[in-house]
Amino acid sequence: MINMGDTKIGSWRNLALKCHRGLPVKFRLQFPQLALRRRLGQLSCMSRSTVRLRSWPLSILYYILPFGALKPLAKVGWRPTSRVTIYKSIPTRLLSRAWGRLNQVDLPTWLRKPIFRLYIWTFGVNIKEAAIEDLQHYRNLGEFFRRKLKPQVRPVCDSHCVISPADGKILHFGRVKNCEVEQVKGVTYSLETFLGPRNWTENLSANRNEDDPGTYQDALVTKEGNELFHCVVYLAPGDYHCFHSPTDWRVAHRRHFPGSLMSVNPGVARWIKELFCHNERVVLSGEWTHGFFSLTAVGATNVGSIRIYFDKELRTNNPRYSKGTYNDFSYVTNNNQEGVSMRKGEHLGEFNLGSTIVLLFEAPRDFTFNLKAGQKIRFGEPLGTM
Repeated sequence: MINMGDTKIGSWRNLALKCHRGLPVKFRLQFPQLALRRRLGQLSCMSRSTVRLRSWPLSILYYILPFGALKPLAKVGWRPTSRVTIYKSIPTRLLSRAWGRLNQVDLPTWLRKPIFRLYIWTFGVNIKEAAIEDLQHYRNLGEFFRRKLKPQVRPVCDSHCVISPADGKILHFGRVKNCEVEQVKGVTYSLETFLGPRNWTENLSANRNEDDPGTYQDALVTKEGNELFHCVVYLAPGDYHCFHSPTDWRVAHRRHFPGSLMSVNPGVARWIKELFCHNERVVLSGEWTHGFFSLTAVGATNVGSIRIYFDKELRTNNPRYSKGTYNDFSYVTNNNQEGVSMRKGEHLGEFNLGSTIVLLFEAPRDFTFNLKAGQKIRFGEPLGTM
């Protein structure tokens, strides 16, 4: 018969002997496995929302505590709530609306310089490029975010057909393949989910294969010998927050998708598949000289609103919305058969804080991007050549 007290004494003696000899000692966090299994069995009888609510505190500790302190829990059947699920549960739309209202609160004159200088230092803003450098001129954070630039600091390239619509970082670019678009390398989203049903193409030129358009991607290509290209530009909080027309084109249709307002930071974009399809976005679609062209402004956390200058009807980040819905608006009317004509470099819209712009357009097969993933780019600089 084995005496448990003697066993414990023996284990402690072995431990002391290892320490005396300088041998490595492994400490393990012990859990009462029988009690935990019984508790987990009780949780299995609860509703899914109740289980999620009760397991989140432990899940958060699981990801925060160092050295995998709670990993032994996995041996008794417990699984932490995924980080993506926890992140998606944060009320980002409510927080963004609150941030948007805070941005409109006028600051006392004496407080403006310290607040704006802190923001400039934190996000690396080049205030010398601003049309108005006097920080006391900006009454609130919103006015500072939407500051205009001196015209000469962003010359528009005339020798290339497509330019960057904004200051930012190139997340990804290239040809669209198999109706999938890459938001960052290795992480994709569905072209159809991102743009929505193709009923708005009635305002565009007829497809070259109208009788049998094939895939969703093929239906967007209107000219023989063309392919579909994409480019993703990420606007950081310190970047210039206005965006411009990337080429000469006519905007025929607007589609507004209410949705989440998760961060579009490149780190989060690698983390959450189809992030751009979950977030609120405004899709402007139309035509340019080579066929289909679209610009999508994607909302993000703390982006109080997306504004399109020529569209006074657009309202984003509304308190109530139905998930998976969208609102269509046609710029083509009986009095205006062309839609809204935009010139390259013309002011198009603005964000209240950093976000993302996605370009999807049709071009000849010999179109090539002159870019590198991760590079910084400024509004007016060329994206590619033919």
